[in-house]
Amino acid sequence: MKALSKRILAIAPSMTVAIDTKAKEMQAAGRDVVALGAGEPDFDTPEHVKDAAIASIREGKTKYTAPTGIPELKRAVCNKLKRENGLDYHPAQVVITSGAKHAIFNILSAVINPGDEVIIPAPYWVTYPELVKLAGGVPVFLPTSVETNYKITAAQLERAITDKTKLFLLCNPSNPTGMVYGRTELEAFAKILVKNDVFVLSDEIYEHIQYGTKAISIASLGHEIKELTLIVNGVSKAYAMTGWRVGYTITPKPIADAIAALQSQATHHPANASQYASVAALEAGLDFVNTMVVEFTKRRDYIVGALKAIPGVICPLPEGAFYALPNVSSFYGKKAPDGTVIKGSLELCRWLLETHLLAIVPGIAFGDDTCVRLSYATSMGELERAIERLSKGLAELS
Repeated sequence: MKALSKRILAIAPSMTVAIDTKAKEMQAAGRDVVALGAGEPDFDTPEHVKDAAIASIREGKTKYTAPTGIPELKRAVCNKLKRENGLDYHPAQVVITSGAKHAIFNILSAVINPGDEVIIPAPYWVTYPELVKLAGGVPVFLPTSVETNYKITAAQLERAITDKTKLFLLCNPSNPTGMVYGRTELEAFAKILVKNDVFVLSDEIYEHIQYGTKAISIASLGHEIKELTLIVNGVSKAYAMTGWRVGYTITPKPIADAIAALQSQATHHPANASQYASVAALEAGLDFVNTMVVEFTKRRDYIVGALKAIPGVICPLPEGAFYALPNVSSFYGKKAPDGTVIKGSLELCRWLLETHLLAIVPGIAFGDDTCVRLSYATSMGELERAIERLSKGLAELS
């Protein structure tokens, strides 16, 4: 067999997906695994959203649509941006995609040339650097730590920019850290990006899941930064629609046209029923997500308090999304009862899964080996069981 694509072979598979898949396989085999790996709300999709999908099927709306999505959904996205973000866009600037991950792939494919540098704060979502590499770009990581509340500074960003820098990748609120950059911080970033003519890919998928500091779109900070902002969003997190696979991009028209050309030759459009369901979700407002946030707040407060109560664990309070990212490096170098030496986050998570049936994600997957990620997008009962297993496991290390 001839050699496979070097670009594809250079990409690492998603560790979050791998851990979630392993946990589900163990559960299917009858093992009582507590899984906090996946970033997926445990709430059911709202009934009116399901009804809209079913109605579209019964009405025969099952043929091809335009590659960029149905007009109704593109208008609903523009109305949402005006209503919730104070942003004016035309439907021609919107491309509907098969999830936010696909939206990020499309944007990077449209703007990155081989050798272009993309600045990514770390810890980062596992997919970002892999898609940058797939597009031929070079990831440039800006490290943070629990001491800096997992945030970069404007000075860090400015120092990292070179004549090869094409794009800054901003996830706000952040996966995996849960941190939120406020207006003052975003204004400082925007000033630097405009001065250096650098695009910003603004991943806003968690925009409505926040608990204090208000996350705003960096595109709302003036015309100049808006022209450099490439927005990614979707319905998966806010409306518990992860499996419906609908995301979208909002960009300047030339970039939207490039994405449209790519999508017309690749995936075409997302499933029609999912698109009509997404119209119903966006037009219904934020009552559903606000109800989820009330429950997520309770879970966040519980899990962070419980983590802080474990000797040797340091955990900042997330301001958005639904992840806790505790620093557990004080346990590295210790030995488990079976002789396993905990060298880092990967060994710790593997040992916890195999011996204590707890599935969490090693920080090394996010570019920071000092930590692990726990998703609290699950029931309080499951969180209590997870903390019990984590506490017991860490106490066994010596």
